[in-house]
Amino acid sequence: MRKLWTLVLLAALTACSPGAPEAGPREGPATPRAAATPAASVTTTVRPGTPKDVATGLAVPWGIAFLPDGSALVTERDTARLLRISTSGQVSEVAKIAEVRPDGEGGLMGVAVKDGRVFLYYTAERDNRVVSYAFDGERLGAAKVLVEGIPKGGIHNGGRLAFGPDGYLYATTGETGDRPLAQDRGSLAGKILRMTAEGAPAPGNPFGTLVYSYGHRNVQGLAWDRDGRMYASEFGQNTWDEVNLIKPGGNYGWPEVEGRGDDPRYVNPIITWPTSEASPSGMAYADGSLWVGALRGQRLWQIPLSADGTAGEPVARFEGRYGRLRAVTATPDGSALWVGTSNKDGRGSPRAGDDRVLSVPIS
Repeated sequence: MRKLWTLVLLAALTACSPGAPEAGPREGPATPRAAATPAASVTTTVRPGTPKDVATGLAVPWGIAFLPDGSALVTERDTARLLRISTSGQVSEVAKIAEVRPDGEGGLMGVAVKDGRVFLYYTAERDNRVVSYAFDGERLGAAKVLVEGIPKGGIHNGGRLAFGPDGYLYATTGETGDRPLAQDRGSLAGKILRMTAEGAPAPGNPFGTLVYSYGHRNVQGLAWDRDGRMYASEFGQNTWDEVNLIKPGGNYGWPEVEGRGDDPRYVNPIITWPTSEASPSGMAYADGSLWVGALRGQRLWQIPLSADGTAGEPVARFEGRYGRLRAVTATPDGSALWVGTSNKDGRGSPRAGDDRVLSVPIS
C-alpha cells in the first residue's frame, strides 16, 4: 500500500475531483507529476516519421486488424460498423453488426483475424461477448458466440482482442464500475481472458478457466515483444495510469491499489503516468518499443524496451497534434503503425477530417 505521506499528497491534489471513469477528473485540471514508477536507463534512437492520413471521416475507430493483403478491418464503436480500409485509403463497409448495442464506453470494439475467421468483441443487449465469423475476404458469414456473459456497463467494458504468439486469443474486460468484480476470479469482469479459437479456456490457464490475469480496472491495450512477453495498458482512476507486464495468474491490484503499491500480493506496473498525461488505450510493439495511444493525454507514447523487457523512460510523440488517440496497431511488416483518433467519442473536439486513421512510419 502507499505510504501515508503519499496518500495525503494525492488526497490534497484530487480533493476537488470526485472519483470517475475516463471522464470526470480526466477532464479536469492536470495532475502534477509526482514520483512515478522509476524507469530504467533504457533509451531509444528510433523516432517516428511524419504521420499521413490513411482514411478520414470515420467515427470512433476502436480496433484495427490487418488482413493478408495489407488492408485492415476497422471497427467503429458507436456505429457498429465493421470497415475495410485498403492501403490506398479506400473505405468500404463489410458489415453492420445488428446485435451490437452501443452505450457509453460500450459498442463494437475489438477485432482480430485468424485462419479465415474474424473475431469481434462487442456490447450486446445484456452483456459483452466475443463472437467469431467466417470471412470470405469480402463479407462475414455465420456468427458463432464464443464467450457470453461478460458484464457490461456504461463504463469500463475493456474490449481489446488479439491473438498472442502462442496462437491463443486474448480478450480484455473491464470491471464496469463494480470494483469488487476485478478481484473475483469467478467473474469475467476486470480480467484478461485467454481462450482457444473456439472459446474454450486455453491449455495451461492458471485457474483452469478463461481467466489469465485479474485485478484490472479497464485494460484496453495488449502487445507482445519479440520474445513473447505480454504487456497491457490500463486506465487508472484519479492518479496513475499503467502499463503492466502480464504474468499468468497475476493479480494487478485493482481496486486495492492504483499504480504502484509495493504490496507482495499484487504485481507492480512497469510504467505509470499521471492520468492527465495518458488514459492509455490501444498499444502495439514495434522496433524495440511499445507504442501506446493516449486519450486524455492526446499523444502517442513510446516506451523503449531492453532485451530483458525492462521499460525505459517514455517519450511523448505528437502531443496535442491529433487529439485523442485510441487504436494503435503495427503493420504486418513492422515498418509503420496505424493509429486511430477518437475525437467523436463525446469527450473530444472533432477537427476537420475526424475521425481518422493515420499511418506513422517507425523504421
